[in-house]
Amino acid sequence: MEHHMSTAEATVGPDGRVTIPKSVRDQLHIRPGTKVAFVRTRDGDWTVRLKDASGRVLGIVEERRTRRRFAEFLGHAGPGPTTDEIMALTRGDE
Repeated sequence: MEHHMSTAEATVGPDGRVTIPKSVRDQLHIRPGTKVAFVRTRDGDWTVRLKDASGRVLGIVEERRTRRRFAEFLGHAGPGPTTDEIMALTRGDE
């Protein structure tokens, strides 16, 4: 469950442009000339890097999907013992 303090939305225009809402620009210190880079990480997450016109990094915004982090390991244990078999091992039954 995600908790948001506030939400700001933007719509992609037919030419692919997005106007970043003023509240977001103000909070992230985005000014005319700010470079916005969208970087896909190896694990599939997205990072947005903000740089000023001279190339100095202003900030990094990350989106993390921790719920997918271990998805590749799901289902790899194979079939295990039944509940009765586990209980027998726990009790010391043979």
